[in-house]
Amino acid sequence: MPAWLPRAMVLALALYACFRLGSWAFDQLIGLLINILIAFFLALAIEPAVSRMSERGMRRGLATFLVFLVVLIAGAGFVVLLGSMLAGQIVDMVEEFPKYLDSVINWINQNFHTDLSRVEVQDSLLHSDWLQKYVQNSATGVLDVSTTVLGGLFRLLTIFLFSFYFAADGPRLRRALCSVLPPARQAEVLRAWEIAVDKTGGYLYSRGLMALISGSAHYILLVILGVPYAPALAVWVGLVSQFIPTIGTYLAGALPMLIAFTVDPWYALWVLGFVVIYQQFENYVLQPKLTSKTVDIHPAVAFGSVIAGTALMGAVGALIAIPAVATLQAFLGAYVKRYDVTDDPRVHGRHLWRRGDPVLSRLRGLTTRAPGNDAERPNVPDPQA
Repeated sequence: MPAWLPRAMVLALALYACFRLGSWAFDQLIGLLINILIAFFLALAIEPAVSRMSERGMRRGLATFLVFLVVLIAGAGFVVLLGSMLAGQIVDMVEEFPKYLDSVINWINQNFHTDLSRVEVQDSLLHSDWLQKYVQNSATGVLDVSTTVLGGLFRLLTIFLFSFYFAADGPRLRRALCSVLPPARQAEVLRAWEIAVDKTGGYLYSRGLMALISGSAHYILLVILGVPYAPALAVWVGLVSQFIPTIGTYLAGALPMLIAFTVDPWYALWVLGFVVIYQQFENYVLQPKLTSKTVDIHPAVAFGSVIAGTALMGAVGALIAIPAVATLQAFLGAYVKRYDVTDDPRVHGRHLWRRGDPVLSRLRGLTTRAPGNDAERPNVPDPQA
């Protein structure tokens, strides 16, 4: 046996054990790593506001706390408005359920010549085996829902703690990172950090402004039409339409259309028409002016990045996909050398035709073919050739 073979086997086993240990640790810490990634992007988003308040003499810790307080108040207000709307709709559905049930029973009696009554139907439902099993399963599921809610709250607290640290101690974190790098690398890291802050903050601020404009416009329409829960619906439309690219406007408009349909079916058509017209106004007038200096991404690239982010990390990936792609695009624009494009018709989608082109020769051969006959005519020389 060669003398090096035992050492090679031990080294291979050690590398395999390290790989297995690293894979196990990564699987165990993937949730924490995702939370840290979300916190980092959230800290990048609020970095401009915190830095501006810090430049005016306020401590970074207090400035970060005030920014987070505003975000929490806005999020809590949205949840309360949307929850009140859903609660009101559920109460109305429960109150109107006997009427709906009576109408269904009357339709069944008229069309199938039966003699059903609401009391019999209710008694049969209450004493059915499947309802009792459903209640038992629901009672068991309450514990699962409670565990999920507590886990979500703990995850949210973890994200806020990390993002507060990243934003409040941003300068100290950058100094600690640059202290282990040579001066040339320090300049690149600081430039990368600045680009990430500008693109992430610019994306969120521009989207927030467009969400405010969109929500205000839809709120005015819903108030004019007399649709209930106009504030909650306006906030819903503003947030969903701006933070879900390409199709967010139509997804956000579905809920106001449904609520408007319960008031008057024609109101749903008015809401649909307004959503379509406002989407065109936003795409061609509002969005280019607001995002030209912050985040300028092609809609197809934005939509593809959201799909890729969703496939990789779910809803979290959908939220951070566009800022990440915008940062990557800024890196490419800063470090990739570009050249002037030649003035060629093919750049504009037009073909450059030349004499002797095989395609032209084929077309000329087809024109010499006799109609209704497979035999070819003798080629006549082109006098202009």
